[in-house]
Amino acid sequence: MTSDDEMAFEMALIRRAAAVEVLLRQLLDDRALSGEIARPERLMAAMRHGVLNGGKRLRPFLVMESAALFSADGEAALRVAAALECVHCYSLIHDDLPAMDDDDLRRGQPTVHKAFDEATAILAGDALLTLAFDIIASEATALPAERRIALVLALARGAGAGGMVGGQKLDLEAEQTPPDEAGIIRLQAMKTGALIRFACEAGALIAGAPAEDCERLAEFGSAIGLAFQLADDLLDLTADASQMGKATGKDAAAGKATLVALHGANWARSQLHGLVEQAHALLEPYGDGAKLLREAATFVAARNS
Repeated sequence: MTSDDEMAFEMALIRRAAAVEVLLRQLLDDRALSGEIARPERLMAAMRHGVLNGGKRLRPFLVMESAALFSADGEAALRVAAALECVHCYSLIHDDLPAMDDDDLRRGQPTVHKAFDEATAILAGDALLTLAFDIIASEATALPAERRIALVLALARGAGAGGMVGGQKLDLEAEQTPPDEAGIIRLQAMKTGALIRFACEAGALIAGAPAEDCERLAEFGSAIGLAFQLADDLLDLTADASQMGKATGKDAAAGKATLVALHGANWARSQLHGLVEQAHALLEPYGDGAKLLREAATFVAARNS
């Protein structure tokens, strides 16, 4: 990555994150929407604590940049990006709970159950998940109804029992019965990769692009999803809590099976290089229009937090 390319990507990431942040603040306002009765103040405060706490907003960036390939990165793409971030943040709130990973720190701040209480954290997560589908289904997401339905279905499949939630369950089971390599890859494709895959495919769905483009971008998402988890496992092994904004070294302490633990750090770095090359190759048909997505793939593999 050249310095100019890196700067362009970083500026685009910041710009997209800022736009998503503005919309999320609006969506998480205390005022009830039409059809709602009331929004409890403490619940909304907990939801905002779990969402409006920084973060790179990589998944929303991928939604908007994949939509940009088809000149469809307008308000509808922004709303889908915000919906995905609600799902991602709900998963973090629940993942941090004592019954799950039992973390006290997230993005350098107290986790939601520490800042509020466990019951409120559970409900905040529940509400964020529900809100995500409200955002996409709403007529304010100005897309043809069939595209909104396709997005709702794809997100539900990526987030549910056959995707992220199922992957989280497999991750918990892995603490007791370590999976083999194929099991680890399946677990990671579900827990981490499924939402990243959706983020990349969503742009094509928003644009109503041909099935071939939807499939190609989904494959791109799968490649960088695996790269993201490999990089995360490396960081858990090598980074400290101040660098990551959360506790590190927990996988090794819990005896969790990861590809890094199975094959070592050098193997993982080699795999990351191959996954980035694969991701770049998938974007070749889009030429210079995919420049920022190519940089995103490189960033995912090389990140240090």
